[in-house]
Amino acid sequence: MRSFFYRRKFIFIPFGIVAFLALISFVVMNLWNYLLPGILHVGVITFWQAMGIFILCKILFGFGKGGHRGGAPWMRHGMAEKFKNMSPEEREKFKQKWEEKCSHGRWGHRHNWDDFAQEAPGKTTE
Repeated sequence: MRSFFYRRKFIFIPFGIVAFLALISFVVMNLWNYLLPGILHVGVITFWQAMGIFILCKILFGFGKGGHRGGAPWMRHGMAEKFKNMSPEEREKFKQKWEEKCSHGRWGHRHNWDDFAQEAPGKTTE
């Protein structure tokens, strides 16, 4: 008896996904058509274009699991796997490299801040 209801639940999942996608597309279309033509002077869009925009945004920016930082989901998963397979020494070395990169003004560029102070007009270093 339980397996009958269990299988039946999976029949409704695709309908729920389609209904959710239709609702979100309708909301995107209405928000776009209400706000953007007046603000950015763009044309109005159809329901199908709104659905395409929504799907494109989900592909580009990820489907989100909430609370995670970092790039797209497929990138986070790869880094997590790589980090899990490292030895403790390799992890510490990796963390130090990232701290070095993030603590400087630009990624991958090491700056001597005294050089900037010398180049600044009207400032002297002593």
